[in-house]
Amino acid sequence: MKKEREAKEFKNIKEIIYNSAKEYAERIAFIKKHQEGKKVEYENITYKTFLEQINSLGTKLYELGLKNKRIAIVGRNRYEWVLAHITNMLGGMISVPLDKDLQIEELESSFARSKAEVVVFDEKYIDKIEEIKARGNTNLQEYICMSKLEGYKNIYDLLEEGKELLENGNKEYIEAEIDSYKMSILLFTSGTTSKSKAVMLSQNNIASNVYAMQRVEGIYETDSNLAFLPMHHIFGSTCIIMMLACGVRTAFPDGLRYVAQNLKEYEISVFVGVPLLVEAIYNKIQKEIDKQGKTKLIKTAIKISNFLLKLHIDIRRKLFSKVIEQLGGKLRFVISGGAALDPVIEKGFIDLGIEMVQGYGLTETSPVIASENSIVTKIGSIGVPMGNVTVEFVNKDENGIGELRVKGPNVMLGYYENEEETNNVLKDGWFYTGDLGYQDKQGFIYLTGRQKNMIVLKNGKKVFPEEIETLVNRIDLVEECMVFGLPDENDKNDLKLSVKVVYNKDEVKEKHGDISQEEIRKIIWNRIKNEVNTTVPRYKHIMNMILTDKELIKTTTKKVKRNEELKEIMSQHKA
Repeated sequence: MKKEREAKEFKNIKEIIYNSAKEYAERIAFIKKHQEGKKVEYENITYKTFLEQINSLGTKLYELGLKNKRIAIVGRNRYEWVLAHITNMLGGMISVPLDKDLQIEELESSFARSKAEVVVFDEKYIDKIEEIKARGNTNLQEYICMSKLEGYKNIYDLLEEGKELLENGNKEYIEAEIDSYKMSILLFTSGTTSKSKAVMLSQNNIASNVYAMQRVEGIYETDSNLAFLPMHHIFGSTCIIMMLACGVRTAFPDGLRYVAQNLKEYEISVFVGVPLLVEAIYNKIQKEIDKQGKTKLIKTAIKISNFLLKLHIDIRRKLFSKVIEQLGGKLRFVISGGAALDPVIEKGFIDLGIEMVQGYGLTETSPVIASENSIVTKIGSIGVPMGNVTVEFVNKDENGIGELRVKGPNVMLGYYENEEETNNVLKDGWFYTGDLGYQDKQGFIYLTGRQKNMIVLKNGKKVFPEEIETLVNRIDLVEECMVFGLPDENDKNDLKLSVKVVYNKDEVKEKHGDISQEEIRKIIWNRIKNEVNTTVPRYKHIMNMILTDKELIKTTTKKVKRNEELKEIMSQHKA
């Protein structure tokens, strides 16, 4: 059923990087942008140079006595971040990627909990680093900056010193033996630090997942990738290793506002993002089509091209070349992961001739459990299990919906210093994901929601808020929303399905001018009744709406903190 591609299987990251340095030696691995005012220069780093720099930096780290130490990394997505992370792994040090956007207390707690003794940091976050250093509540002994910064060691001086050590015959780092099955990465799950768990991953966890992805996803050495996913997140860091395994050229973004510009600037052909970003890109295209008054024309063209596709005639990229030009003109493949993607968006990209697939996984599974590919695709599903992963749905209800459990070489070693939580999710070699759903006869997996988010009504009916949220989010005036159960004032034992809606101020102004919040409420509420409630069974009808222009409380990986939102809603409800 799956399209299998040739791929080499490796036990660890060291084997992957050495293979790529040999296979793609003179190809460009990374593009670094140097900008001073309006002057812009680009530096190309080949696969061969990348490995040379890893070995130089690693040799110096060993000489500094950092062998077997825990090295934290804090910073934006940039070349030096990748260099530090891969250097850690190739020398057997434990890499601890931390979220640069954490508050000082949370960051300090993460340093302390991970027992990190070294931090490689981005100069942009020097204030946080210096405050944590002054407090003295962590095990940090060494502070290494990603750029030259007075008073601190920096990666580039260490590179030069390490190169000299190598030339003088120091081979300790290069000859380091890697234990593929022991903890190599310590990653915190998203959430507040008190709730976040530290996930222990081995190099074999990651390498097995990269191999599984390579076998099914069409990523080639001719591709260019924009590293937009935050690299402290497992999806982002594994994707970088996947790109390196495939010989891809990777560029780094200048920020959210510059995504369209960067896609063109670096001739990006492969883009991996979270649904929030993928949907924003798609909505931008649609807005441009609407502005030009071409909506009807494009819809007709899509019907024609889809008919021709049935006859194996594909004219999409030619027909929609002007639309694709808005995304740089080269974009051919988009991967969405991290949360569920609206099927309308997925179909929208495919209709335009841009291959679009969804992947699904968790930090605990390194991360990919299932994905679609160009051969195996069903809109609305998250695809089929990876080739080396076994899945089962257990404890099914009367509708056949159960909890997804997973077994495979990508499953974590456990939660660091948290035996109780580890035992809750790892049982007899199975990892229990907490995600609910089902698998069809063809093997496609459909997720209905998170077990902990499920709303159970008095009549026993179950509602998955994610399903309703997808429908509400399709309303163009809605920026984002959260569906929840509110105690029914007429029956304390029952819940009234409710939604908190954040409206899009710009969209409201553009479509309706300067109108009051009460008028906005009326328009959106009518659309929920007509466009959402009419498409779902009666027990799933939204009965109540809270309207705001204030963003929902989120983790740094842009997932809504439902419990915190609910606490805020309930405190106002009682008041």
